[in-house]
Amino acid sequence: MVRRVGSSAWLQWIILSGLTGSPVGSALFLIVFWFVVDRFTLGLLPDPIRFVMRWRRASLLERTLLGNPHDGRARLELAGLYVDRKKYQRALELLKPNLEKGDHDAQTLFTMGVACLGAGYVEQGEKLLVSVDDAAPGFRVNEVDLQRGRFRLARKDFKGAKEALENLVKARSGTIEGRVMLAMALEGLGDDGAGALMKDAAWNEYVSAPGFQRRKERFWAWRARPSRPATYLLVLVLGLALFVTFGVPKLNAWAASMKRDRGGAYVDPGLQEPDE
Repeated sequence: MVRRVGSSAWLQWIILSGLTGSPVGSALFLIVFWFVVDRFTLGLLPDPIRFVMRWRRASLLERTLLGNPHDGRARLELAGLYVDRKKYQRALELLKPNLEKGDHDAQTLFTMGVACLGAGYVEQGEKLLVSVDDAAPGFRVNEVDLQRGRFRLARKDFKGAKEALENLVKARSGTIEGRVMLAMALEGLGDDGAGALMKDAAWNEYVSAPGFQRRKERFWAWRARPSRPATYLLVLVLGLALFVTFGVPKLNAWAASMKRDRGGAYVDPGLQEPDE
């Protein structure tokens, strides 16, 4: 699918460059066009404004810690940003001083636990998440179970993932991501029928969800029903093929006629034959 999308984008750029005569302008137009389309459809591309704001915040926190390396709040916030960017080892090293000085609040333990799991320290990460449950049961509406399920799936601990994700679905009745990951765990355990039913439940939840949640969880909904994006892609490829077959020759003929009209020889009206 990725290869087809890349080929169609390349073909679009070639056609648009030929029509406009500006390869750079055509590339910029297509980037903006497909970004806008993604915002209203798939929602797979990152939000550039959010990315810039988070990058600026991380830069500010890094400068703060250069001036005051003992600022525990700055360390915790920056570690959270590193975890979001999957820089788990850096987050782990950043939070060690906080735990060493006795910061055992739920947010610190949670961030450190996720960093440990992401960096490959599974036993330590799991123990820290248990500590989060003890310190704050149901922390952030079972965010602990979401992370447990996600990392257990990644290391193919399907039984453990199933247990965590069932708890998550009970706490978050409207979660689409949780249901899709639970379906993956069930399929990993060989229960394909239950996995298929769980994917259907995820899709039904998506269809009835409010708009803001649909935009947020569209990627997971389409993993539950992969035929939907495949259908959209097929329609796009067919439309592009029809445009290349019928539209491009007409546009080329129109462009050629305009070029001939502009490039025609100039005739001075004073040199024309006088009227009879």
